[in-house]
Amino acid sequence: MKKIILFAMLAVAGITATNAQTTKKSSNKAAKVAKVEGAGMLFETETIDYGTIAHNADGKREFVFVNNGTKPLIITNTQGSCGCTVPTTPKEPIAPGAKGIIGVKYATDRVGAFTKTVTVTSNAEGQPTKVLTIKGTVLPDPVKS
Repeated sequence: MKKIILFAMLAVAGITATNAQTTKKSSNKAAKVAKVEGAGMLFETETIDYGTIAHNADGKREFVFVNNGTKPLIITNTQGSCGCTVPTTPKEPIAPGAKGIIGVKYATDRVGAFTKTVTVTSNAEGQPTKVLTIKGTVLPDPVKS
């Protein structure tokens, strides 16, 4: 009787492990990105939502992208929509298949809702300019009683 229960438990564990590995493999196939001729720029997300943050909180965030092209990606300029949005740009070309980061810092000393943009200029095939968005709400300081 013990051998039958042990065999049944091993069978269930084996089937579970096999299904888990199959699921993992199929998700890797979905993660592959389409290649483009020339330089490419594919962002993980084009909008960063800060949510609701405290007054003078850390306003640094990062846009992560991959060069899904066949040639190096060169970012020539990044421009915030106002002085309160300061982007940082990779200085070196991004090789095909490599990841890059465009940093952005919002001045969280300004209370209230915000929606700002960062315009990225590059040699990406078919999209020489790309507009990224940041948004959120900065809360006022708590009232002291």
